[in-house]
Amino acid sequence: MKRSAINAIMREGEAFMRSFGFVLPPFSRWSPDEMRARKAEIDGITGASLGWDITDFGLGDFTKTGLFLFTVRNGRFADLQRGRGMLYAEKAMIARKDQVTPAHRHLLKAEDIINRGGGTLVIELFGDTDGQCDRSKGVRLATDGLWRDFAPGHKLRLAPGESVTLMPGDWHAFWAEGADVFVAEVSTVNDDNTDNIFEDPAVTRFSGIEEDEPPLHLLVPDYADWLR
Repeated sequence: MKRSAINAIMREGEAFMRSFGFVLPPFSRWSPDEMRARKAEIDGITGASLGWDITDFGLGDFTKTGLFLFTVRNGRFADLQRGRGMLYAEKAMIARKDQVTPAHRHLLKAEDIINRGGGTLVIELFGDTDGQCDRSKGVRLATDGLWRDFAPGHKLRLAPGESVTLMPGDWHAFWAEGADVFVAEVSTVNDDNTDNIFEDPAVTRFSGIEEDEPPLHLLVPDYADWLR
Protein backbone atom coordinates (compact mmCIF):
# COMPACT_ATOMS: atom_id res chain seq x y z
CA MET A 1 0.00 0.00 0.00
CA LYS A 2 1.12 3.57 -0.60
CA ARG A 3 1.78 5.62 2.52
CA SER A 4 -0.35 8.43 1.05
CA ALA A 5 -3.32 6.04 0.86
CA ILE A 6 -2.73 4.88 4.44
CA ASN A 7 -2.65 8.49 5.65
CA ALA A 8 -5.94 9.22 3.89
CA ILE A 9 -7.55 6.08 5.35
CA MET A 10 -6.45 7.16 8.84
CA ARG A 11 -8.14 10.56 8.46
CA GLU A 12 -11.31 9.06 7.03
CA GLY A 13 -11.44 6.29 9.62
CA GLU A 14 -11.03 8.55 12.62
CA ALA A 15 -13.80 10.84 11.33
CA PHE A 16 -16.08 7.84 10.72
CA MET A 17 -15.64 6.54 14.26
CA ARG A 18 -16.16 9.99 15.76
CA SER A 19 -19.49 10.12 13.95
CA PHE A 20 -20.59 7.29 16.28
CA GLY A 21 -19.23 9.07 19.38
CA PHE A 22 -16.07 6.93 19.60
CA VAL A 23 -12.86 8.86 20.24
CA LEU A 24 -9.44 7.23 19.91
CA PRO A 25 -6.93 7.55 22.78
CA PRO A 26 -4.50 10.51 22.88
CA PHE A 27 -1.51 8.56 21.53
CA SER A 28 -3.42 8.01 18.28
CA ARG A 29 -2.70 11.63 17.41
CA TRP A 30 1.06 11.54 18.03
CA SER A 31 3.36 12.14 15.09
CA PRO A 32 6.28 9.79 14.35
CA ASP A 33 8.65 12.42 15.80
CA GLU A 34 6.69 12.56 19.05
CA MET A 35 6.72 8.78 19.34
CA ARG A 36 10.49 8.78 18.83
CA ALA A 37 10.92 11.50 21.46
CA ARG A 38 8.84 9.49 23.96
CA LYS A 39 10.33 6.10 23.07
CA ALA A 40 11.59 5.49 26.60
CA GLU A 41 8.11 5.78 28.11
CA ILE A 42 5.86 4.05 25.57
CA ASP A 43 6.66 0.36 25.99
CA GLY A 44 3.08 -0.08 27.19
CA ILE A 45 2.01 1.01 23.70
CA THR A 46 4.66 -0.50 21.45
CA GLY A 47 5.18 -3.68 23.49
CA ALA A 48 1.46 -4.44 23.41
CA SER A 49 1.12 -3.51 19.70
CA LEU A 50 -1.41 -0.78 20.41
CA GLY A 51 -2.27 1.67 17.66
CA TRP A 52 -3.03 2.02 13.97
CA ASP A 53 -3.29 -1.04 11.73
CA ILE A 54 -4.39 -0.74 8.08
CA THR A 55 -4.00 -3.73 5.80
CA ASP A 56 -4.82 -4.96 2.31
CA PHE A 57 -3.75 -8.46 3.42
CA GLY A 58 -0.90 -8.36 0.93
CA LEU A 59 -3.28 -8.59 -2.05
CA GLY A 60 -2.82 -5.04 -3.32
CA ASP A 61 -6.44 -3.87 -3.48
CA PHE A 62 -7.61 -2.31 -0.20
CA THR A 63 -11.03 -1.43 -1.59
CA LYS A 64 -11.73 -5.08 -2.40
CA THR A 65 -9.83 -6.89 0.36
CA GLY A 66 -8.77 -4.95 3.44
CA LEU A 67 -9.53 -3.75 6.93
CA PHE A 68 -9.01 -0.70 9.14
CA LEU A 69 -8.11 -1.52 12.75
CA PHE A 70 -6.95 0.35 15.84
CA THR A 71 -5.85 -1.68 18.86
CA VAL A 72 -6.96 0.25 21.92
CA ARG A 73 -5.76 -2.14 24.62
CA ASN A 74 -4.02 -5.51 24.76
CA GLY A 75 -2.63 -7.74 27.48
CA ARG A 76 0.42 -9.98 27.43
CA PHE A 77 0.57 -13.68 26.62
CA ALA A 78 2.58 -14.25 29.79
CA ASP A 79 -0.49 -13.16 31.78
CA LEU A 80 -2.73 -15.39 29.67
CA GLN A 81 -0.45 -18.37 30.23
CA ARG A 82 -0.57 -17.98 34.01
CA GLY A 83 -4.29 -17.16 34.04
CA ARG A 84 -4.13 -13.83 35.82
CA GLY A 85 -3.47 -10.21 34.95
CA MET A 86 -4.54 -8.37 31.78
CA LEU A 87 -6.07 -11.21 29.76
CA TYR A 88 -8.08 -9.11 27.31
CA ALA A 89 -7.81 -6.91 24.22
CA GLU A 90 -10.00 -4.36 22.45
CA LYS A 91 -9.97 -3.19 18.83
CA ALA A 92 -11.94 -0.61 16.88
CA MET A 93 -12.35 -1.58 13.23
CA ILE A 94 -14.03 -0.38 10.07
CA ALA A 95 -15.32 -2.81 7.47
CA ARG A 96 -16.10 -0.92 4.29
CA LYS A 97 -19.06 -1.82 2.13
CA ASP A 98 -18.29 -5.02 0.16
CA GLN A 99 -14.66 -4.99 1.44
CA VAL A 100 -13.73 -8.54 2.45
CA THR A 101 -11.60 -9.67 5.37
CA PRO A 102 -10.51 -13.11 4.06
CA ALA A 103 -11.40 -16.42 5.70
CA HIS A 104 -9.24 -17.14 8.72
CA ARG A 105 -9.18 -18.66 12.19
CA HIS A 106 -7.28 -18.00 15.39
CA LEU A 107 -5.10 -20.39 17.34
CA LEU A 108 -5.71 -18.94 20.81
CA LYS A 109 -7.92 -15.88 20.56
CA ALA A 110 -11.61 -15.93 21.47
CA GLU A 111 -13.41 -12.81 20.32
CA ASP A 112 -16.69 -10.98 20.34
CA ILE A 113 -17.34 -9.19 17.04
CA ILE A 114 -19.86 -6.38 17.51
CA ASN A 115 -21.64 -4.16 15.00
CA ARG A 116 -21.47 -0.71 16.60
CA GLY A 117 -23.20 1.12 13.78
CA GLY A 118 -23.57 1.72 10.07
CA GLY A 119 -24.68 -1.04 7.69
CA THR A 120 -25.03 -4.77 8.21
CA LEU A 121 -21.94 -6.83 9.11
CA VAL A 122 -21.95 -10.15 7.24
CA ILE A 123 -19.87 -13.00 8.70
CA GLU A 124 -19.41 -16.17 6.63
CA LEU A 125 -18.85 -19.22 8.84
CA PHE A 126 -17.20 -22.63 8.45
CA GLY A 127 -15.98 -25.33 10.80
CA ASP A 128 -12.49 -26.74 11.24
CA THR A 129 -11.05 -30.19 10.61
CA ASP A 130 -7.45 -30.83 11.65
CA GLY A 131 -6.59 -27.13 11.43
CA GLN A 132 -8.05 -26.66 7.94
CA CYS A 133 -11.15 -24.77 6.86
CA ASP A 134 -13.80 -27.46 6.34
CA ARG A 135 -16.37 -26.11 3.91
CA SER A 136 -18.62 -29.08 4.59
CA LYS A 137 -18.76 -28.44 8.33
CA GLY A 138 -20.89 -25.98 10.27
CA VAL A 139 -20.33 -24.29 13.63
CA ARG A 140 -22.12 -23.74 16.93
CA LEU A 141 -21.77 -20.16 18.17
CA ALA A 142 -23.28 -17.74 20.66
CA THR A 143 -24.92 -14.61 19.26
CA ASP A 144 -25.54 -12.11 22.06
CA GLY A 145 -25.48 -15.00 24.54
CA LEU A 146 -27.84 -17.30 22.61
CA TRP A 147 -26.33 -20.54 21.27
CA ARG A 148 -27.15 -21.27 17.64
CA ASP A 149 -26.14 -23.90 15.10
CA PHE A 150 -25.05 -22.68 11.64
CA ALA A 151 -24.69 -24.69 8.44
CA PRO A 152 -21.38 -24.50 6.56
CA GLY A 153 -21.09 -21.26 4.64
CA HIS A 154 -23.90 -19.57 6.57
CA LYS A 155 -23.80 -15.80 6.23
CA LEU A 156 -24.64 -14.40 9.64
CA ARG A 157 -25.95 -10.85 9.34
CA LEU A 158 -25.40 -8.59 12.34
CA ALA A 159 -27.41 -5.39 12.55
CA PRO A 160 -26.12 -2.48 14.67
CA GLY A 161 -25.98 -3.57 18.31
CA GLU A 162 -25.74 -7.29 17.51
CA SER A 163 -22.69 -9.49 18.10
CA VAL A 164 -21.26 -12.98 17.75
CA THR A 165 -18.69 -14.86 19.85
CA LEU A 166 -16.02 -16.72 17.88
CA MET A 167 -13.81 -19.32 19.50
CA PRO A 168 -10.36 -20.53 18.38
CA GLY A 169 -10.80 -22.69 15.29
CA ASP A 170 -14.00 -21.02 14.04
CA TRP A 171 -13.31 -20.06 10.42
CA HIS A 172 -14.79 -16.71 9.42
CA ALA A 173 -14.68 -14.06 6.72
CA PHE A 174 -16.58 -10.80 6.95
CA TRP A 175 -17.62 -7.67 5.08
CA ALA A 176 -20.06 -4.78 5.32
CA GLU A 177 -23.36 -4.80 3.46
CA GLY A 178 -25.38 -1.71 2.56
CA ALA A 179 -22.95 0.78 4.13
CA ASP A 180 -19.63 0.89 5.99
CA VAL A 181 -19.73 -0.64 9.49
CA PHE A 182 -18.04 0.46 12.70
CA VAL A 183 -16.94 -2.84 14.24
CA ALA A 184 -15.77 -3.48 17.78
CA GLU A 185 -13.71 -6.48 18.80
CA VAL A 186 -13.37 -7.58 22.43
CA SER A 187 -11.12 -10.60 22.86
CA THR A 188 -8.54 -12.45 24.83
CA VAL A 189 -4.94 -11.28 24.40
CA ASN A 190 -4.12 -10.77 20.74
CA ASP A 191 -0.92 -11.40 18.77
CA ASP A 192 -1.42 -10.61 15.09
CA ASN A 193 2.07 -11.85 14.23
CA THR A 194 1.32 -15.46 15.19
CA ASP A 195 -2.39 -16.06 15.82
CA ASN A 196 -4.00 -15.57 12.38
CA ILE A 197 -4.28 -18.59 10.08
CA PHE A 198 -5.66 -17.73 6.63
CA GLU A 199 -7.33 -20.22 4.33
CA ASP A 200 -5.60 -18.70 1.28
CA PRO A 201 -1.80 -19.03 1.64
CA ALA A 202 -1.34 -15.91 -0.52
CA VAL A 203 -2.89 -13.76 2.21
CA THR A 204 -0.62 -12.03 4.73
CA ARG A 205 -1.71 -10.20 7.85
CA PHE A 206 0.28 -7.00 7.19
CA SER A 207 0.86 -5.02 4.01
CA GLY A 208 4.06 -3.86 2.40
CA ILE A 209 4.34 -0.06 2.25
CA GLU A 210 5.49 2.20 -0.56
CA GLU A 211 6.86 5.35 1.08
CA ASP A 212 5.54 8.03 -1.28
CA GLU A 213 5.04 10.57 1.53
CA PRO A 214 5.85 10.83 5.26
CA PRO A 215 3.57 8.93 7.65
CA LEU A 216 0.84 10.86 9.41
CA HIS A 217 1.01 8.37 12.29
CA LEU A 218 2.97 5.16 12.68
CA LEU A 219 1.31 1.82 12.08
CA VAL A 220 1.90 -1.01 14.56
CA PRO A 221 4.21 -2.82 12.07
CA ASP A 222 6.21 0.41 11.67
CA TYR A 223 7.38 0.40 15.28
CA ALA A 224 10.31 -1.98 14.84
CA ASP A 225 11.96 0.11 12.11
CA TRP A 226 10.94 3.66 13.00
CA LEU A 227 11.58 3.47 16.76
CA ARG A 228 14.92 1.67 16.80
